[in-house]
Amino acid sequence: MADSKRWSQHVTETSDAMDLKDGVFKQTDPKKIARSLKASAEHSDRRKAEPFRSAMSMLNFYINRAGEHLEAAQRKHLDDAKDELRALYGKPAAGASKKKQTGNKPAKRPQEGPGRA
Repeated sequence: MADSKRWSQHVTETSDAMDLKDGVFKQTDPKKIARSLKASAEHSDRRKAEPFRSAMSMLNFYINRAGEHLEAAQRKHLDDAKDELRALYGKPAAGASKKKQTGNKPAKRPQEGPGRA
C-alpha cells in the first residue's frame, strides 16, 4: 500500500471516488466549488452513489482529511459550498429537518387503565 502519510491520496486514486477537476477544493468561491462538484458527480463513471451523495461525500472527505491543516477561511468556503451543493440539488439546508417545532401542544394526560388510579 501507499505510504501511510498518503493514505487519503491512495483512497482517492484507487476507490470508486469521483473524477474531480484539479484544484477544486482550493477555490474560494463556494458556488464554483459546488458547481464543479456537481458537474464531476454527474459525469463521473467511477461513482456508485447518486450524484448528490457522491459530491457531498467527496467534499466531506476533503474537509476531514485536511483536518486542522485547513485554514479557517478555506474551511468556511468549503462549508458554504455544502449549502450551495444542497441548493443546486434542491435539498433542504443542513439542520432543516431538525428545527424545533414551536406551538402549543396540549400536555399528555396519563391514560387510565388496569392498575392505574
